[in-house]
Amino acid sequence: MNNSVSNTVRLLGAGLRALLVLTLVTGVLYPLAVTGVAQGLFRDKANGSEITADGRVVGSSLIGQQGYGLDYFQPRPANGLGENTVNTQYKLILSGATNRSGDNPELIKWVKEAKAKVVKDNSVPGYRVEPSQVPADAVTSSGSGLDPDISPAYAALQVPRVAQRNGLSVAQVRRLVDEHTEKRTLGFMGEPRVNVLRLNVALKALADRG
Repeated sequence: MNNSVSNTVRLLGAGLRALLVLTLVTGVLYPLAVTGVAQGLFRDKANGSEITADGRVVGSSLIGQQGYGLDYFQPRPANGLGENTVNTQYKLILSGATNRSGDNPELIKWVKEAKAKVVKDNSVPGYRVEPSQVPADAVTSSGSGLDPDISPAYAALQVPRVAQRNGLSVAQVRRLVDEHTEKRTLGFMGEPRVNVLRLNVALKALADRG
């Protein structure tokens, strides 16, 4: 009987020591090592790819933002995502697709309304946007609804409007778009793209100087 109790106590002690060691290694040392490497070698990515302007963080280059005024470049729409009303203190970011098929009447209605708005907003004196010029990413949301990029074609379509509203020349704004156009990853993956937040930060800096 005493041997049984002694063995039980010994096994419990060994288990507790193993728990403490594993907790220290996997719960403290490993996270600290990974965090240290990430902060040392990939600080920008580890901190959420934050973009700063005027000394403050204005967003992440990985997450699209809505609500830009017409003085700025517009992102892709984010229809169908809705808003979370459970948390009343913070407006939560919701991610997801619209889950509508290509022939869904509601999706067709959204696309038509979005195209009409793009044509209206971007048609300025001396430059008329035709419906056929509107690219797909200007009227449809991405799978996540949080795509931070737009196509060079959509950015180019917005250049005259942005230039006029900021008192800049079309050439200046077009050059800004060219400077912020990223090529295909490794030369063959994905499509050329323009990060809307980075572009708008650069636009504001240019407009302020002008």
